[in-house]
Amino acid sequence: QVQVVESGGGLVQPGGSLRLSCEVSTAMFRIWYWGWYRRAPGAPGAQRELVAQITNSGATEYVDSVKGRFTISRDNAKNTVALHMTNLKPEDTALYYCNTIPFGDWWGQGTQVTVSS
Repeated sequence: QVQVVESGGGLVQPGGSLRLSCEVSTAMFRIWYWGWYRRAPGAPGAQRELVAQITNSGATEYVDSVKGRFTISRDNAKNTVALHMTNLKPEDTALYYCNTIPFGDWWGQGTQVTVSS
């Protein structure tokens, strides 16, 4: 059974920064690929955008809209995945989730990021 708990969201002004964290409980953590997904306000319930991913060897990929601003990382000793977000924009406002690549049926509650002045 896999459990994920996201944290670190909040309200921030445009240009600000946040660091999201995801704690994962599974013995498979270190061999799986992980990603951060987000669901924008008003998006259908199941529609989530994959914005960053990291392989089990540490290689990363990002959607174009966050390249150069977001950095994903993982700590296999602590079973955690982090997303460091800088130069945040109003369009980054969303509920952020972490899950595997491809995603599994273990969505957490997510953590809300709101970018507004």
